[in-house]
Amino acid sequence: MPASPSTARALNDRRALQLLQEEGPLTAGQLKNLTGLSRPSVADLVERLQDGGLITVVGESGAQRRGPNARVYGIVADRAYLAALDVRTDSVGVGVADLLGRPLAEATLSVEEDVPTEQAVEAAVALLERTAREAGAAPLHTVGIGAPGLVDPATGELRDSTGLPAWHRGLVRVLQERLPATVLVENETNLAAVAEQRLGGARAHDTFVLLWLGAGVGAAVVLDGRLRRGASGGAGEIGFLPMPGTRGLPSATHCDGGFHSLAGNAAVQDLAAEHGVPTGPHAPATLAAALEAGERAEPFLDALADRLALGAASVAAVLDPGCVVLGGELGLAGGKALAARVEARLAQLSPLRTEVRAGELGGGAVLGGALLVAREAAQDELFTPAR
Repeated sequence: MPASPSTARALNDRRALQLLQEEGPLTAGQLKNLTGLSRPSVADLVERLQDGGLITVVGESGAQRRGPNARVYGIVADRAYLAALDVRTDSVGVGVADLLGRPLAEATLSVEEDVPTEQAVEAAVALLERTAREAGAAPLHTVGIGAPGLVDPATGELRDSTGLPAWHRGLVRVLQERLPATVLVENETNLAAVAEQRLGGARAHDTFVLLWLGAGVGAAVVLDGRLRRGASGGAGEIGFLPMPGTRGLPSATHCDGGFHSLAGNAAVQDLAAEHGVPTGPHAPATLAAALEAGERAEPFLDALADRLALGAASVAAVLDPGCVVLGGELGLAGGKALAARVEARLAQLSPLRTEVRAGELGGGAVLGGALLVAREAAQDELFTPAR
């Protein structure tokens, strides 16, 4: 059935706003060419979007021609402000941006292990509120939060997970209660996959798996362009995957004995020491130094690639993603050199051809993914006409 006039107008408006988001400011003539609409339809569209406070004149075209220069229209970036939080076991990172996703401010807060839950929550909330206020971005419209652990796919709530700080859940709850903003929560590895797909090592891939390599390990599964969370939000909890070469088996409450025991930052530091490779302050620094050390570090690099290939082979056997991205700080430090080693070893373990790529965003992928999710949610609300 053909769309009703009101539905057609809404679709045209959304398409125009999408183009202005992707292409930047455009003239009415450019919108006409890109949308295929008639000149009168574009004129009506521009008037509606201006009246709705969504677009405004941001300049004039510089084309040399008879008559006045054409007006250039752009999205009103300060129509809404966004925030993103990267919640780690010992810190919180905050980013604030406008409706176009352009960064306005960032800040971080360390949280000591023995800090009481309520104090940690209040300090994190204060950091967010202060950062937004100093950036001139208050009140916030939408906040995206990336946190370790399971997020219930039905309720969107961060579930209580053994081994994770209690202040994580408290922070989410307080933000949802106190802020006038929409608060969205997602697993940190899933957000990293969103960012790597849009901006980093997984560009142009609709199907891939991100292996998050950091203090903990995890995986995010993207199939046919959709993030897959699983029945309980636990798809990708690869740290619990039983692995040969560990001292035991993981349990329902601890991932010791799982893939985490082979690929987490602490395990990588221990592996380097076993091979006589000097360890830096953190595993990514150790890996970066080993890659520059040449032949002396080859045994360590080979052993690390063997370990990562075990996890990648398990993923490939079940999902056949065709592409595995090594994400997190360790994936960034290893770069293409480590990815190539893992791919070569994976080819020996699996009959399924799987490309291994290096993540390009490192730990910043979580904050970037949270901001992308917040931006899309805000635009979905603001760009959809009220019925």
